[in-house]
Amino acid sequence: MVMAGIAVMLIAGCSGGADTASGGGGGESSAPPPPPPKPVTLTLALNNGAADVSPGLPVIATAADGKLTDVKLTNPEGKVVEGKMNPESTQWTNTEPLGYSKAYKLVATATGEDGKTETKESTFTTVKPRTLTYVSTNPQDGTTIGVGQPLAFYFDEPVADKVAAEKMLEITTEPKVEGAFYWFNKKEVHWRPEKFWKSGTKITMHVKVYGKHVGNGIYGQEDRVITTTVGDEVIHEADGQTHQVVTKVNGQVVRTMPTSMGKPADATPIGTYVLMEKHDHMIMDSTTYGLALENGGYKTPVDWAYRMSNSGIFFHGAPWSVGDQGHRNVSHGCLNLSPENAKWVFDNSKQGDVVIVTNSGGPVLEPWDGFGDWQVPWATWVQGNR
Repeated sequence: MVMAGIAVMLIAGCSGGADTASGGGGGESSAPPPPPPKPVTLTLALNNGAADVSPGLPVIATAADGKLTDVKLTNPEGKVVEGKMNPESTQWTNTEPLGYSKAYKLVATATGEDGKTETKESTFTTVKPRTLTYVSTNPQDGTTIGVGQPLAFYFDEPVADKVAAEKMLEITTEPKVEGAFYWFNKKEVHWRPEKFWKSGTKITMHVKVYGKHVGNGIYGQEDRVITTTVGDEVIHEADGQTHQVVTKVNGQVVRTMPTSMGKPADATPIGTYVLMEKHDHMIMDSTTYGLALENGGYKTPVDWAYRMSNSGIFFHGAPWSVGDQGHRNVSHGCLNLSPENAKWVFDNSKQGDVVIVTNSGGPVLEPWDGFGDWQVPWATWVQGNR
């Protein structure tokens, strides 16, 4: 009976081993077959028949699950528009800008992972502007400016969408400076920091208007890049009571000059001026500012004149008033200097340098008179005057 029991156990043990071996063999399975190669998906960013396309909008062809093998964008004359393929040959973008009011044809061919090709075409037309606007600037490219110089942009057409226009004017500085735009009228906008620039600041003005709409069917004419650098801090402090101009360079007094400002009837406005342009010789003509000769006007030749405002206020040489300079105000509003001192200012000042006039008895300088930008409080300036 015992032997029989052992035999049964051995049989059961062998049987179980066979089942285990069989189960292990049944668990083995072959890997799933690889997915079939995909056909290419070819996409053109502009649909066939698209109209009023901005010339500044990139024209793009893209291939997914494949590669672009040929892309051609042609203008109305059949000339190929230049473009660039990415290293993976999956995207093409034009590098040559499009023109306004023109028809273009894009033809792209791509090959998929499955080896099959696909071709797509798109014909589209760019927008026709009612007119174009050119944007000029002050300062000019490559200049060195004073610490008071605002960045001025002048559109030659009125701007309806001022917010959009501001986005087209990009200012970068080294080191970084925070600033804001302020509109003086529908064509003129300035950008400045809260306080005077720091000497050595490098400024780049990017005018990115081409292909962009500023409102009322007006589009940008041309993109531009203007670079300028802030030079030494030069500040002329002119006091109408002491009748002296104290010039500081980088905070240090370098010259003190007697002056004669505007007489009481023509008192020089008080405020912060920015030097604009200079002339070694010019005719001071009151008729250009509305004062006729028969009403006390003048046409006077002067030397070493540096403009402070659009209303006709200058530093300039005035040999006829040397006896008054340092003692009393007798000019028509300008800051009279001796010929020697006027020549020194002429030679040692630059556009953007600052003149601060105090105690003249005159009205407050208007912000729109020349570069009277610093007359606008910062809290008002940042509102933009749109």
